[in-house]
Amino acid sequence: MQWTKQNEQHVYSNRWFSVNLADVELPDGRHLDHFLIRLRPVAVATVVNDANEVLLLWRHRFITDSWGWELAAGVVEDGEDVAGAAARELEEETGWRPGPLHHLMSVEPSNGLTDARHHIFWSDEGEYVGDPVDAFESDRREWVPLKVVPDLVTRGEVPAANMAAALLLLHHLRLPEAGGPRL
Repeated sequence: MQWTKQNEQHVYSNRWFSVNLADVELPDGRHLDHFLIRLRPVAVATVVNDANEVLLLWRHRFITDSWGWELAAGVVEDGEDVAGAAARELEEETGWRPGPLHHLMSVEPSNGLTDARHHIFWSDEGEYVGDPVDAFESDRREWVPLKVVPDLVTRGEVPAANMAAALLLLHHLRLPEAGGPRL
């Protein structure tokens, strides 16, 4: 069943997002008002070192009043290359400059409400260049063993779905012999 957008009207916007109202026609001919949020692309990055530890941020999200592990992330600025934005965000938020980035995945975290696309990258090398410029983004930055990722996700310590998916995929790619938790 395909829903068809008949029109879309702007309601509000700022530099981060816009809220629009769409007139959507359902397959049976009925119409429905549907709010949607239009967002810039988000670039995400991390480094996995030779010891198979992943660089993570421990941060609080005031919206959900939750703490959890995340990867460095931020919006892609106008005219900016997505991989370049991912490298910039990693350095600004952690103080680590990544080596060559590898595309891991692109996801739509909430495609029933928003058009956000998160592009996630990783590198197997990085260079510490100093304290993070955006240290206010997290309480701490740590190298966390990839082998504990499934347990962190299971315990809810990686609350963001896009971050959980990326970390589990890195776990699978870097530690295929680990398998994962037996449920």
